[in-house]
Amino acid sequence: MRNEQIFTVHGDGELVARAGHLFASARTEFLCAARDLDTWAQPSARAAVRDRLRTGRGPGLSTRKLLSPLALADEAARAHLTLVRSRGAEVRISASPLPHETILIDRRVMILAGRESPTGRAYTVTTSPTMIDGVHTLYSAVWDTSTDLDAYLRQDVPRLDAGDRTILNALGSGLTDESAARRLGLSLRTYRRRVADLMVTLEAGSRFQAGLRAGELGLPGRP
Repeated sequence: MRNEQIFTVHGDGELVARAGHLFASARTEFLCAARDLDTWAQPSARAAVRDRLRTGRGPGLSTRKLLSPLALADEAARAHLTLVRSRGAEVRISASPLPHETILIDRRVMILAGRESPTGRAYTVTTSPTMIDGVHTLYSAVWDTSTDLDAYLRQDVPRLDAGDRTILNALGSGLTDESAARRLGLSLRTYRRRVADLMVTLEAGSRFQAGLRAGELGLPGRP
């Protein structure tokens, strides 16, 4: 029976220092689940994951990335995922809400990301077979019901820029139009025009429907 380890680190820097080498250690399977592409805030942590995914499918290595629709809300993210896919990794989009980010390496190491905090995320790293097998089973179940990236993109998912997301957040805040416009530094007329444009983008007949559509896509601003 192998020795089991479990430890928690705080912030991306500490994660890279203590467990960064694990990202490049995969030999048979590298699985990643995330809500979006901004999980690893520090450049060093982001580079570690990017470099692992860049290698794609090596001899005998299965690389899979499971994401929520939020990851497709801007053009840069779409381009990045298309590149990852072209290098051999499998990418699928899940309609089901995903937990905080998870990485599974060869069914022997698991990294779980916690919530955002002022001091950075907490990450739990474990080699416990029981914990890893349980999460691996859940990952496989969600993967099997998710949609391949190319097929999902053909559904013409709305593309939202940073400004659209800001408006969507304002709609979900419960503020009046006047208060939301002041908070965003916009005139009332400009704010209402941006809301109308966003509703067209989301194919929503009302602000409430816009919030529901945002929820379906895993975007902020739910009613």
